[in-house]
Amino acid sequence: MAVKIRLARKGRKRKAYYHIVVADSRSPRDGRYIEKIGVYNPITEPAVIELDFDKALGWLQNGAQPTDTCRAILSGKGVLLKKHLLEGVKKGAFDEAEAERRFGEWTSQNEAKNESQKSSLEKKKDEVIGERLAAEKKINEDRAARLAKRQAELAAKAEAPASDEAAPAEEAAEAADAPAEGEAGEAPAEEAAAQE
Repeated sequence: MAVKIRLARKGRKRKAYYHIVVADSRSPRDGRYIEKIGVYNPITEPAVIELDFDKALGWLQNGAQPTDTCRAILSGKGVLLKKHLLEGVKKGAFDEAEAERRFGEWTSQNEAKNESQKSSLEKKKDEVIGERLAAEKKINEDRAARLAKRQAELAAKAEAPASDEAAPAEEAAEAADAPAEGEAGEAPAEEAAAQE
């Protein structure tokens, strides 16, 4: 029986996540498996990988063959490196303390790399949010300027008819006063003409 470490698809359409399972190579992808050793969610940024390190290492030492994707996942978590170092200890290339030291160095470097990736992703996300806020602020300012301009135009139009209505009323009042004065001036002239 060939044993494989592979992914079993779960979730719904376009929202897939995967169980990392140890299964017989003849069983279907999402079918029966021997043991579940982890979860892989590629949708999140960065991808979430939960892996039982000791179980994965044990299955690799017993001869389970990982698929390409699982090999990349196991390599990223350091399972393949640990297996390699333990094989070196068995062969006598170095002792177990040296293997632990080398694995500790790799782990610290890997954690630093992962933290830098997370911080760069967060920084990029903050930049995108900042750009969106700046664009939205500009749109709001433009909108406010257009609204103020429109209100000024409406106020000017409202004042213009009011002043136009006031001007004819003033002209009418002046015209009413002027004929009264004109009639008074004409009456003495007519009287003077009549007396002659």
